[in-house]
Amino acid sequence: MLESPLLMLDIRANLGRVQEAVARACARAGRSPDHVLLIAVSKTVEAERIRLAVAAGVAALGENRVQEARDKIGTLGRPVPWHLIGSLQTNKARDAARLFDWIHSVDRLELAQELSRRAHGGERVLNVLLQVNLGDEPQKGGAAPADLKGLFDAVFGLPGLRVRGLMAIPPVAESPEATRPYFRRLRELRDQLGLEHCSMGMSADFEAAIEEGATMVRVGTAIFGPRAPRPSTLSSQGRGKREGPEGEGENTR
Repeated sequence: MLESPLLMLDIRANLGRVQEAVARACARAGRSPDHVLLIAVSKTVEAERIRLAVAAGVAALGENRVQEARDKIGTLGRPVPWHLIGSLQTNKARDAARLFDWIHSVDRLELAQELSRRAHGGERVLNVLLQVNLGDEPQKGGAAPADLKGLFDAVFGLPGLRVRGLMAIPPVAESPEATRPYFRRLRELRDQLGLEHCSMGMSADFEAAIEEGATMVRVGTAIFGPRAPRPSTLSSQGRGKREGPEGEGENTR
């Protein structure tokens, strides 16, 4: 493709800027960039751009929808781990357990049990994060903070699953500073459970998230550029929730 060299330059430059911002945030927090995984959110991005992003050095890919990911994985294979960062219906658990290496949006026991059954039956070990609804927002998935310990106790030890940490999508805010308390709260909850990972922070606020302890940040538009518009419909993945405008996570800003 004639446009591939130009696309490569664009993606490589974007990725370099994001990686530099990650390094600066880590330096401010006294952390190593090696302890932060940059997940390139490839929702609505065509396979050619994803392929070029991997060639440019992307270490992980994030998708919101099982069906879209199925098509891309069929085309691209598994050059890097695939992360499901969008909400997941229980009836999609079979495909999700087969396709993804990580699932960030486990928010109820029923879903965890079905993922466990599918992963264990397929002789896989699936890395999962428990999603927390820090802002008590009904349009978003996630367990309430008060219910998190009970969910963790119920999910921990299920065959085929490894509970690795927590994920959250904070309420929309005017600035990264306004989001910072939610990031801090997720880190505190993670530490209380003795887990390793905090998946938090997107294109607009990932530096603040890193400063507050993120080990995974989900960045799409800052790497791939503006997304192609999608028809305004209810997400088939989100139990009736409306998708956010940027799609770097469920109901994102």
